Amino acid sequence: MRSAPTILHLDMDAFFAAAEQAAKPSLRGKPVVVGGLGPRGVVATASYEARRFGVHSAMPMAQARRLAPNAAYLVPRFSLYRAVSEQVMELLRRLSPLVEPLSLDEAFVDLEAGGSARDAATAREAGERLRADIRAVTGLTGSVGLAGSKMIAKIASEEAKPDGLVLIEPGTERELLGPKSVRILPGVGPATGEHLRRAGMTTVADLAGAGEDELVRLLGKAHGESLYRMARGYDDRPVVAERDAKSVSVEDTFDVDLHDRLRVRIEVERLAERCVQRLRGAGRSGRTVVLKVRRYDFSTLTRSETLRGPTDDPVVVREAAARLLEAVDTTGGVRLLGVGVTGLADYTQEDLFAQAAAERAAAGAEAAEASGAEPGGAHGGDGAAEERSPGGAAVVPAVPAGAGGAGAPDGQAVAAAAGRGEPEGEERRWAAGQDVRHAEYGAGWVQGSGLGRVTVRFEEPWSAAPGRVRTFRADDPELEPSDPLPLVAGQSSWPASLPKSRSEDGGGGSARP
Repeated sequence: MRSAPTILHLDMDAFFAAAEQAAKPSLRGKPVVVGGLGPRGVVATASYEARRFGVHSAMPMAQARRLAPNAAYLVPRFSLYRAVSEQVMELLRRLSPLVEPLSLDEAFVDLEAGGSARDAATAREAGERLRADIRAVTGLTGSVGLAGSKMIAKIASEEAKPDGLVLIEPGTERELLGPKSVRILPGVGPATGEHLRRAGMTTVADLAGAGEDELVRLLGKAHGESLYRMARGYDDRPVVAERDAKSVSVEDTFDVDLHDRLRVRIEVERLAERCVQRLRGAGRSGRTVVLKVRRYDFSTLTRSETLRGPTDDPVVVREAAARLLEAVDTTGGVRLLGVGVTGLADYTQEDLFAQAAAERAAAGAEAAEASGAEPGGAHGGDGAAEERSPGGAAVVPAVPAGAGGAGAPDGQAVAAAAGRGEPEGEERRWAAGQDVRHAEYGAGWVQGSGLGRVTVRFEEPWSAAPGRVRTFRADDPELEPSDPLPLVAGQSSWPASLPKSRSEDGGGGSARP
């Protein structure tokens, strides 16, 4: 425990929803809900305006629509959220080399390690400066907690919400924690909370008064000892800059149970491709492929296969996932599928062999060109190349309607097939909240679509007033998916860099707007 409140916890306010409101002037001050829009979707984030109606994260989307029928319901745009998150994390890294990200919108910072604070006054100054910088760079707000430990700093940031700063002086932790619910402590979920309630313990003061021996008797040695220490305000966990991921995975929940075995296999192959893309994006490889299947009766099965060595080959992962599926009974229907890779490494077993194969292939192509023959020979080498293509149409079908909850791909991915050229006669799909650009009207976002039409509101984050709304045919050739715009005007190299002034300082569904 520290004698000065130099551990900072930052939590962005209603991050996904706030980013959508910042990007869409017509939604500012109005209830916004971000998440999966299908019948089985869940709420990822609700704006503070939506929370007044009782909408909250992890709530079924159908329930949210009943509570707030006039809110704007949007698909997540993770490319935007990641870009804004990187801007925020860069500001944190300027305060200290010890930054521990917990998610896209939350992190711990050791201010003492970066020389940004040495006592309560300098810590408060650093926290206020950070909040001002975040607002200037992103247009969003974040809440800051300052304390002598990670646990208390996180509690302080919760009390600071929204858009505030709370500093808790070291030595006052027990006084602060005493009257609070046991659920405020890390590791106390609904089950443990109910177990403690039955034992007559509902507040943190009750835990501290019960003593360590009683908590060990109720919860076991490790959990009991840890909980007793936290109830007394003691937390000596350091801020850790690097947190190695243990696995990479993707999953989709389907609006309607899948019964066709071939369709299930196609979805598994598609998920395997997405998983490898995410794996490669992180610069990692993995040795164990995991398949997750949730059946019609909510029973969940997991199967895994360990390979001879780490890989990031989409064909290897796809075939392993398909083999695992063969051992799963999908009779009755499947509501969720997932593919993951564990046993992560920074290299692949095939690296050297792949490099040698590439050199041989290049030499063969040069020889074939010199002799006037077609590269690939008469045995159809192109066919094999198509099978290995991560984005090939023969391997990856279009995203299924309504697939995915809060963790589904970006909204623009839903209509990405439109940019690749879809089969003639197949209607393009547009998701509520998706970024688009029209050849004549410029940048906008999808308010809703259906019956062969798509309604777009044309406005930009820096527009002075809500933009105009126009409706087009879903297959209008002048309307295309687009990348997100920066939330603050003047960011010429969005999303890679911060505005120059700060860099030098040092410091499917439908939406109703």
